[in-house]
Amino acid sequence: MQFDVSVALTWILFLALFPMAFVWLRRAWRIAMRRDHSEVALKGGTPPPDAARWAPYELAINAVAGVTVSLVIVGVLFGGLPYNTWTAIAGSTIWCKFFLSFALGRHAHAAFGRRKA
Repeated sequence: MQFDVSVALTWILFLALFPMAFVWLRRAWRIAMRRDHSEVALKGGTPPPDAARWAPYELAINAVAGVTVSLVIVGVLFGGLPYNTWTAIAGSTIWCKFFLSFALGRHAHAAFGRRKA
């Protein structure tokens, strides 16, 4: 048997979907049900001073990404989703979630209307 890098990377991507979906859905649950805003729009590991204002956006980003990745997992395991389809959906979801969370964190920490002392 010969080692194939593409098969190994496919397995790594698929197995990485499980903890990603768990973390993103857990964050959405914490924001929606527990009203925990400690992980909302993070920049440098700290939330903005008005985290409750940005919570609905972070909730939507995490919920959509978590549900999408969960559906990909179910589609691969039970629905026989083709390789090109599930890798495209999973990869696009991961990148979009990272970029949107990054942009939200930078926007929430911006000092557009704040006065400097």
